[in-house]
Amino acid sequence: MNTFGRRLTLATFGESHGKAIGCIIDGVPAGLTINEAYIQSELDRRKPGKSNLETGRKEEDRVEILSGTFEGLSTGTPIAMVIFNTDQKSKDYDAIKSLFRPGHADFTYFHKYGVRDYRGGGRSSARETAARVAGGAIAKLMLRELGVEIMSGLCEVDGIVGQKRDFVHAKTSKLYALDPDMESSQEKAILHAKGKHDSVGGVVLTQAVGVPIGWGEPLYYKLDAMLADAMMGINAAKAVEIGDGIIAPRHKGSQNNDPIRTTGFASNHAGGMLGGISNGQTIIVKTHFKPTPSIFQPQETIDIHNNDTICSLTGRHDPCVAIRGTVVCEAMMALVLADMALLNMGRKMEHLTMLYKNTKE
Repeated sequence: MNTFGRRLTLATFGESHGKAIGCIIDGVPAGLTINEAYIQSELDRRKPGKSNLETGRKEEDRVEILSGTFEGLSTGTPIAMVIFNTDQKSKDYDAIKSLFRPGHADFTYFHKYGVRDYRGGGRSSARETAARVAGGAIAKLMLRELGVEIMSGLCEVDGIVGQKRDFVHAKTSKLYALDPDMESSQEKAILHAKGKHDSVGGVVLTQAVGVPIGWGEPLYYKLDAMLADAMMGINAAKAVEIGDGIIAPRHKGSQNNDPIRTTGFASNHAGGMLGGISNGQTIIVKTHFKPTPSIFQPQETIDIHNNDTICSLTGRHDPCVAIRGTVVCEAMMALVLADMALLNMGRKMEHLTMLYKNTKE
């Protein structure tokens, strides 16, 4: 499926080496101010080729809004956006047109669909995530109206763990590092792997502040479950943690519980959610990204005829996909939260009477 969400839905289209990628976001309430400069700024944060820590592919990622807005406001109809590809070099993949790249989705896509589109990663390429960032920017504009802010950064690279969570610093960091004290070591690890024609993985910490109590739809559309689903749907994501995540099983209940006081919760081990519903605290999610599978070392593989062979890649690839993944994680969290905000609107009768009584009056 290429569609995400219930009340607020996002459908994306396009391939890595196709003419364009884009999205259609539906369910946006009419009257939202659509700040096109802000949408473009979000895409600029994700676009490739900004530093030596990223792929050399140069895409301007200029977004065009095709529908759903008028005089700077949303009309309540589907908002369609397109981003044209301008720097794809499909010839880089001629040598591997009949073989599968280890660690890539080439193998599974071919066996599922029976079509071998060898130009880049196609739909499974991280290129597709630019469309998600465009849609997520719309969701962020909605959430800003509700006082919700989302931020992210890299908290770990190649096993080098940062202890600080400086989201202000992350905004100006080349690798969106949260810990300025560990940033140099993390950058060196990326460049070292790149020099060895290899790659490294990383962990993205994403949080949302200002989320009110009550967002999330038990039992089968829980907020934490949908955030995990959204993050795992990002290319190269291999694990997701909510709150304390994998540390929680190591604690006693007395350590893991968040005491409740008249002034609020005393801690936030739960990551801002209880029973799949937001509890008013900061939403905290960690997304673990595997090392980029596209590396420039010879690797064993097979071709489409099931013959053993060696894969030797050329082209341009990120040595650490988690860097630009930070922006994508923000977008996916925004889409989930905006969807949950719309779903929650009709959960209390007082909300309906407030709306429709005012309309009659």
